[in-house]
This record gives sequence, structure tokens and C-alpha cells, in this order.
Amino acid sequence: MTTLTTPRLTIRPLTEADLPALVAYRNDPEVARFQGWPLPSTPQQERQLISNSPLGAAGWVQRALVTPTGELVGDVGLNTQHPQAELGITLSRAAQGQGYAQEALEALLDFCFSELKLHRVHAAIDPRNRAVARLLLRLGFRHEGTHIQSYWHRGEWTDDAVYAVLREEWKRG
Repeated sequence: MTTLTTPRLTIRPLTEADLPALVAYRNDPEVARFQGWPLPSTPQQERQLISNSPLGAAGWVQRALVTPTGELVGDVGLNTQHPQAELGITLSRAAQGQGYAQEALEALLDFCFSELKLHRVHAAIDPRNRAVARLLLRLGFRHEGTHIQSYWHRGEWTDDAVYAVLREEWKRG
């Protein structure tokens, strides 16, 4: 079981006890707006994210973001297809704007490049999610392109912006 720690977060596997909070924030319209999961989110649906697979196992592996008080404030996912991976992050509305996303993604990227020795990590986002686009750029990702109206999402054709960072670029300089 892979667990990462930062000054304010423990990044650990999701558990059955996390389901009420997970379902609650994933059903928040502001949180779910740019995310791809079906609504409404249900405990049965979110239970599929519970796994003891190690980070770096093939496919999506989800992790809880938990504060020292035990509060679940979000989750991160890593979809590893060696030597690359896609990442994603979701924060509860109350946790947004407090630096948790940057802190969690820095720890995850450090793990990806130092422990897993990945070559490239990318993220695909709805470009209307400007806060995440700015975060990815701050983390050293580059915008590689935007696929225009490339998928049907919540009743509309939606763009998909791709950002990526290479191991040799991570924390360079």
C-alpha cells in the first residue's frame, strides 16, 4: 500500500469510511462541473475507487487526501501506463483555494519521477477550469494542445486541454 505525506496531508488509499464525504463532495455541482464521473454520484459507484493497489500499478489508482484531523478534503488519481501516467485531482469546495492541490500534486509528481521513474506525466482538463490550468502551469506542465469539442459531457460538446511534464523538466532549475 502506497502512502505519501506532505506537511498538511496524508495521501492514502480510500476506505469504506471515506464514502459519505467522497460522495458528498463529488455530488457538489461546483466540484463536479468539470469532472467526468456520472451524476448523481453514489456510494456504489465511488466504492470502485477503494483499492490497495500500489501507486504505479497499471490503470487508475485513487488516493484520499486527508488532513491531520482526519478530514477527507479530496482525492487524486494516477493512471499509469508505463513509462507514462495521467493524473487527476478533486477537492471538496471547502478545501479549494488553500494550496492543497499543489501540495498533493507536488508529492505525487515527486513519487512519479523519483520512485516510479516515469518519463512523462500528463493531465487532460476542461479548459474552462482555469484554476487547474494555472496550477498545472505553476507545477511546470506545458499546455500541449486543446482538442475542440472532442467529447460529450453533461449535455454539451466539450473541449479537452492536455498538459504534460517530462521527468527531465520536473523541478529543473
